[in-house]
Amino acid sequence: MAGHSKWANIQHRKGRQDAARSKLFSKLSKEITVAAKMGDPDPEKNPRLRLAVKEAKSNSVPKDVIDRAIKKATGGDSEDYEEIRYEGYGPNGVAVIVEAMTDNRNRTASNVRSTFSKNGGNLGETGSVGFMFERKGEVTYPADAGDADAVFEAAIEAGAEDVESSEEGHVIWCADTDLNDVATALESALGESESTKLVWKPTTTTEMDLDNMQKLMKLIDALEDDDDVQRVTTNFEASDEVMEAL
Repeated sequence: MAGHSKWANIQHRKGRQDAARSKLFSKLSKEITVAAKMGDPDPEKNPRLRLAVKEAKSNSVPKDVIDRAIKKATGGDSEDYEEIRYEGYGPNGVAVIVEAMTDNRNRTASNVRSTFSKNGGNLGETGSVGFMFERKGEVTYPADAGDADAVFEAAIEAGAEDVESSEEGHVIWCADTDLNDVATALESALGESESTKLVWKPTTTTEMDLDNMQKLMKLIDALEDDDDVQRVTTNFEASDEVMEAL
């Protein structure tokens, strides 16, 4: 029966992965629809839509799904989504920013508040943790895009502010308003990026031990499981040992 049990576990894990992938596609599609509805349906004329499409492609969202999301916005049959940001604290006082798109503000607020309280956190007022982050543009490239010096030179030439290079790859930061221009210039110099998006970059961090990290991951998973939640950002810092133990 061990073999059967192992197969059941593999199937269960695959089921979870498929469900997570489906949820991610849905959230990326929602961002595309909202971006297309707010501006021009042509990505070349709409910087926000261009970034949304780029992010969707980097996560392997099929072209027909992307096209359908844009068409949904221009067809007039899409829901009216409102963008809301929630701020709060997780285990050990770690700062948490939750970005949501919803057609029912009361439902989303209630769900987010409940998720925080059930997982050792507290939902705060707007601005309660936002001061610990900066809004930035983030462009990532794989390690084989070039050595640290070459990527740094290309990034500064493109108008970026900072670069972090490691064995895993390169993370390029820029002002949030410059992301579209910087990403376009980098594409000419380094090729297609792995990811291009707006992020909340922590300016101060909270050190987490294994116990608190496990609690935090549970909170993040629960928040990201909500269909209205687009992304979750925290300012945790953990040692390599803690991350490996996770």
